Amino acid sequence: MRSPVPTVPTKLVDVEVASAPRANVPRVVLAATGPELGPGAANVDLTEVTGKAGETMRQGDSWVLGIGKSELKDWKIAGAALVRGLTGQAAPKTADVFLTDIDADRLQAFVLGAALGGYRFRVTGDDADPQVRSLRLVVADEGLEDVLTEAALKAHALATATALARDLANTPSNVKDPKWLAGTAAKIAEKVPGLTAVVRDEKWLAEEGFGGVLAVGGGSTRPPRFLELSWNASLKNAPHIVFVGKGITFDTGGISVKPADGMHLMRTDMSGGGAVISALVAVARRGLGVRVTGLVPCAENHVSGSAYRPGDVVRHFGGATTEVTNTDAEGRMVLADALAYAVRRLSPDLLVDVATLTGAMKVSLGLRTGGLFSNTDSVADSVVEAGTRAGEQWWRMPLLEEHVEAVDSEIADYRQCPPGPGGITAALFLEKFAGGVPWAHLDIAGPARSEKNYDEVVPGATGFGARTLVELVESYASRA
Repeated sequence: MRSPVPTVPTKLVDVEVASAPRANVPRVVLAATGPELGPGAANVDLTEVTGKAGETMRQGDSWVLGIGKSELKDWKIAGAALVRGLTGQAAPKTADVFLTDIDADRLQAFVLGAALGGYRFRVTGDDADPQVRSLRLVVADEGLEDVLTEAALKAHALATATALARDLANTPSNVKDPKWLAGTAAKIAEKVPGLTAVVRDEKWLAEEGFGGVLAVGGGSTRPPRFLELSWNASLKNAPHIVFVGKGITFDTGGISVKPADGMHLMRTDMSGGGAVISALVAVARRGLGVRVTGLVPCAENHVSGSAYRPGDVVRHFGGATTEVTNTDAEGRMVLADALAYAVRRLSPDLLVDVATLTGAMKVSLGLRTGGLFSNTDSVADSVVEAGTRAGEQWWRMPLLEEHVEAVDSEIADYRQCPPGPGGITAALFLEKFAGGVPWAHLDIAGPARSEKNYDEVVPGATGFGARTLVELVESYASRA
């Protein structure tokens, strides 16, 4: 029987670095602003070429590709535009790209764009349009081939992580329930040496006291799950990083039901969980020398007679209680359980949670920048630096002291939705469960989804955050 969704994970364009072109293979010539042509430019007509980043123009069996001013972003835009341009009935299966004045950073940006620019996730009975399957990047300096090959491999690994995060978030929720999300992640993990996965069911959650996950998932006929991924679990002397990702497979808002407009996008409300899953897979594949655990509480927030209500008091893992004030603020309820579990059971040296948490963050920072909260300056700096290397932008937000008391409840330990600036008060709530561990909260409500193409992003889930997590682990591994 044919699967109701495309195969996960999506196959991306293959890339290799070489010092010589192949015979009888379509070639891609680079043009910088001016325009100035790179090598391989014989018989190229400059009449209509501007060299603008992303400009793609076919001339016979060759293509001219603009790289603008040759800045990192220009190279990423060019890579994505090239693969999008090499799509359709006339698309070649392979092509040689002639590179000039290239370094590892620019090549990494180009490969990232090329691997992700042609990404697509479409549930259809039709065959997909033909697309280029592989690119050979031809470099003139043979002495750089090894360095550039390593840069290409890393870029492709980061792109693969982003694509997997997109796949998981784009999968429609009639397929993607908590069992599917946790089970699919576990199956992928089984194929990666050294990466282990454990999936716990609702009975285990009840026995362990995961009241937040059970409350949120209680309104659905599809019960919650708790996914735990472990890499290098036996590496006791290395730093232990724990990532926690929100895994809400669909969010109606519960009793505090959402408006119908835009609710269809709530299939992507587990984008934080997707980022954590794909990051763990990428970290394991790269063999990074740090102990990493990924926790994804998976639940579906639905409306029914068994749904949790405003005014309920929920007891989390570890015993702390929360007064529910808005059932549509379900993400922090499941994250609270997972954070408390991480602190009490896993003793992390660094704790990072990732979630499409608040509409307030979309208002504050727009749709291309993630919100960053942290109780430690060095952790915040590390996240921003990792994001810069990964091509993902973060902006640090304050944990304002004047709003801390608002988290307290009169009938419970904490109030789920304190009054005040929504993104900040949500972070202050989560901080209560971080146990004083060096911690960062990444709110990706804005950049997790896109309605249009830009850079390497395509409409739908963006996979934002996955690459930052991988780069963050890599920075700790280099220090360890």
